[in-house]
Amino acid sequence: MDATDKSIQLQGSLWMTVDGQNFGGTDRITLLAKIAECGSITQAAKAARMSYKTAWDAIDTMNNLAGEPLVERLTGGKGGGGTRLTQRGVQLVANFQSILREHQTFVSQLAQQAEGLADDYLLIRRMAMKTSARNQFLGKVTSVKVGAVNDEIELQTASGQAIVAIVTHESTESLGLKPGAEAFALIKSSSIIVVTDEEGARFSARNKLSGVIARVQPGAVNTEIVIDLPGGGSVAAIVTNDSCNSLELAAGKTASAIFKASSVVIAVPA
Repeated sequence: MDATDKSIQLQGSLWMTVDGQNFGGTDRITLLAKIAECGSITQAAKAARMSYKTAWDAIDTMNNLAGEPLVERLTGGKGGGGTRLTQRGVQLVANFQSILREHQTFVSQLAQQAEGLADDYLLIRRMAMKTSARNQFLGKVTSVKVGAVNDEIELQTASGQAIVAIVTHESTESLGLKPGAEAFALIKSSSIIVVTDEEGARFSARNKLSGVIARVQPGAVNTEIVIDLPGGGSVAAIVTNDSCNSLELAAGKTASAIFKASSVVIAVPA
């Protein structure tokens, strides 16, 4: 599924602590509210979907943490007694419900500002991927040509380049490669040949990405060449210093990165 098809809903829970001890959240406050409504711990526990014992355990904990009773038993009378909230319990329920409304308003406002959060979340996950391959292209599978042993996978990158890879049929199945699937094309910079004059030349390599040289970074033996591609993105290649000099590679010069389909490793997001 494309990141643009995904949505993230923001949610939040509210609870209270006293000196680091859990006083309670919505479930316990709901129990107190039901006690005020029903006048019976048995009926309140049922309405709050708690067992009778769990309800009293929660009440005992809240009474102890509050330092004063929040719930009190009534004895005698026409109904044979019951349970009710003390004035402190009534105040606690009212204040918690007021805070809860403010909390829900805050979460709602935060959710309105979270447009595009799913895209950014997926981007962060992609950026966290670690690989020794210098070149990483994210795209979608556009075609799968099945062979007896190996399959040919064509991938269109986000910036519009087409990359062809050769993988085993087993890899196609295990990675779930099919048209529309999201995948990465990984190519080591040492697997790339840089060409500047292609007139009349033919190459056995299936992949060619053409653009303009953005950076030339010489080293002791080799030089790194970074080519900016149309539509965004770039591809890096490692060539010898002698090749760099003989091809007169320099920033601003048009060049192509050529690499075999067998040099492309396909990966899929976890």
